[in-house]
Amino acid sequence: MKKDILALSELSKTDFETLFQRASELKERHQKGIVETKLAGKTLGVLFEKPSTRTRVSFEVAMAQLGGTSLFINIKDTQMARDEPVRDVARVFSGYVDGLVLRTFSQTLTEEFAEFATIPVINALSDLYHPCQILSDIMTVIEAKGRYENLKIVWVGDGNNVANSWINAAAVLGLNLVLACPEGYFPDPGIVEAAKAKNCGNITITPDAAAAVKDADVIYTDVWISMGDSDSDEKKRAFAPFQVNAALLENAAKGAIVMHCLPAHRGEEITADVLEGTNAVVWAQAENKLHMHKAVLAELL
Repeated sequence: MKKDILALSELSKTDFETLFQRASELKERHQKGIVETKLAGKTLGVLFEKPSTRTRVSFEVAMAQLGGTSLFINIKDTQMARDEPVRDVARVFSGYVDGLVLRTFSQTLTEEFAEFATIPVINALSDLYHPCQILSDIMTVIEAKGRYENLKIVWVGDGNNVANSWINAAAVLGLNLVLACPEGYFPDPGIVEAAKAKNCGNITITPDAAAAVKDADVIYTDVWISMGDSDSDEKKRAFAPFQVNAALLENAAKGAIVMHCLPAHRGEEITADVLEGTNAVVWAQAENKLHMHKAVLAELL
């Protein structure tokens, strides 16, 4: 039976643990120079509507390192740009490729693909979620801290799709997650309510960034203006107190790590000295996308 990854709320704790273990093993094997052939003869469709650097490259390289091939398709270059129904494209692609990675503006579009495709569909970012990003992020937390349990993880900034996926993960894994966001920019309330209903993680939302990061083990931020969102001086003023800088870090626990899913706007959501500082693990975080994507592909394909 095929399995998709559309949102982390659909995964079990066992699914998470399997992916963490597989990604770690594949990373270690890669560092030893072991050549993988698990997906030889398989082809991955990479269908993107939004620009990408890390996600596209890591998925394509992941497929190559597993012995398979990938095919990049820009949605605007398909008949979808001329209103061909998603259900038709999904069924056609199912006869061509062995799996499909989607990066779109719409979670609804991603879910429709999954409904009609007979191959695994992987959400590589939508307006609501960024599940594979958080899988590789938690992998990075495990590498840096030795665990994800009993850590204070603090999100600082916009309640966006990445924040929503952290909330999903917290509800499944029992994370202690605090989200510090300006008033008016909190995460989707329906997603928060659904996560809290699982009575697993400890999820708190506050408009006070300084209080949120007190004794934090992990501090995570993202751009203030996401792709497709309007840029305004008013929004930047609202987010100014949520900049991850040296003063904010003084409230965190000793040895706290700083994370950013990139691209980073130095001087806005994070200062250059923090991004380049010893607390930051952003480059390991970016590399781990490759190894986690290999794990996802190996498990699903």
